[in-house]
This record gives sequence, structure tokens and C-alpha cells, in this order.
Amino acid sequence: MSSPPSKPNSMSSEAVNLMGHGPAVAVVQLVSKLSVDDNLRATAELIQRAAEQGAQLIMLPESFAVFGDPQMVAHGAAASLPQHGLRLWLSQQAKANHIWLVGGTIPCQQGIRDINKVRSACFVYDSEGDEVARYDKIHMFDVDIEDSHGSYRESDTFEAGDQLVVIDTPVGKVGLTICYDLRFAEMHAKLVDLGAQIIVNGAAFTRTTGQAHWHTLLRARAIETQCYMLAASHGGQHDHRQTFGHSMIIDPWGEILVELDEGPGIAVACIDLDHLKTIRRAFPLQYQRRLK
Repeated sequence: MSSPPSKPNSMSSEAVNLMGHGPAVAVVQLVSKLSVDDNLRATAELIQRAAEQGAQLIMLPESFAVFGDPQMVAHGAAASLPQHGLRLWLSQQAKANHIWLVGGTIPCQQGIRDINKVRSACFVYDSEGDEVARYDKIHMFDVDIEDSHGSYRESDTFEAGDQLVVIDTPVGKVGLTICYDLRFAEMHAKLVDLGAQIIVNGAAFTRTTGQAHWHTLLRARAIETQCYMLAASHGGQHDHRQTFGHSMIIDPWGEILVELDEGPGIAVACIDLDHLKTIRRAFPLQYQRRLK
């Protein structure tokens, strides 16, 4: 059973479940605003708190630093080279806290085809601060929703990636996804084909879509892939929109190990790869698939 969330201060919360076996991991939840400096300060505090709880790998949400900033292309240009801009900041955080850091997303123009756009890029850093992986968001959030924002067209600003990424980490093989990717089951199946044991999703789900689908999608992806799911999202009122929150960690049986509500905070739980292997042996879904 998960321990109830504690609230060390009025601004953020913690939900911790360390009753399992294996290394601890964490997801960070934010309510980022237009000020990049303020967002970075809030993120750094929560990374440090998750590391103090023993997390070896920490996941940040999508757009943790640059959330709705009209200078998106400028930030993307600054991150075009390793050890520059927000990539340098992520590297420093990983090294300072001695953790592996999955950096949510930042805008990046490295490898861009359209100079008027950016990639929504997820960079991963090891505990020495070395950049070990990059995944560019594949599925663009181009939808109409009955909320105050109304219409979302990510493809106006972002250029889609086209490569799946699974990496070796000290806690297991991690497949990288971002927000809207969650709705595409075939992507997750392919990540398992590439060896994924853990799938991470850095998100900024709207309150409307989150209330309708967030829990269902995350649990379904965990059950069908037999992977741990780490979902780090935003949760609350931003300058221009509202997000759902409920960042969580789910085991390969679909059980929610730990979950936040809204507001900034961290959720910490253990990754037990023996538990994963037991489930996969008892239900050999990946060998029983007929429509590959």
C-alpha cells in the first residue's frame, strides 16, 4: 500500500511508496508559468527533494522550463548544442544530485528542418551529467477541445520527430515518450520490442482530457506492455491554460503505486524488475501477439 502524501510545505507535496524491492525512481509534477527562471528554481527544488528520498532516476514533465513562452524558437536555438542553454542546466542538475535525469522536454533546434520551428526534445543525463539520449516527440497535439483554450495546434510550433528511443539505465531499460504519444498503443508495443521495461511519459495533459482519459490510458499502456509507467505531468492553473496533474508511477500489472493530485510535488516508488519478469512469465503477451 502507498503511504499517504505528506506536505512538507504549503507549496508542494510528496507521495512516497518505498515498500517494494529494487531501486527508487521519481516523477516531478509542476505548474510552470511564463518565467523560465521561476520554473527552473521550482524544478531544482523538487529534483533535490526526490534525490533526498533516494530516487536514482527522476522524470520531469513536458515543457517544465519553457511553458507557453513566445520566445520558443530563441530557447530552441540556445539548446542547439550540448552543454548550452537548458541542456547545460539539466546536465548540472543530474551531476549535482548524483541521479539519472529524464529531462521532460525542452525546445531544441538541433537537427531541425524548418528554422521557424523547434523540436520538443527529451534529453537524458546520467549521474555524471553526461548526455546519454535524446527523443523528439513524434505525435503532435493538434486537436479541438471544449475548454477555455479551445484549439491546440502543436504542429504550428513544433516539428515532429521520427525515431523511437530505448536506453539502458541503472534501474532498467527505459523507453521515452511525451504526452500525446500516450494515445498510440502501437508506439508502446514497438518500445517493448526494443527491450523497454519502463516507459516514461513527460506530459502536460489538459484538465479536460486528463479527467476523461489520463488514468485509463496510463493503466492500459502498463497492462498491455507489462512495463512500469512513469508519468510526470503539470497540474494546476497556468498563465494561459489548466492542466490535470495526477502524476503517478504504475507497475506492470496496472497497479498505481503512487499518485499526486494537483500542484507541485514529487511521487517516489520502487522499480522491481523481478516482479516484472514474474508477470511476463505468467502472461507471455509479447510472445502471443499475432498481429505484429
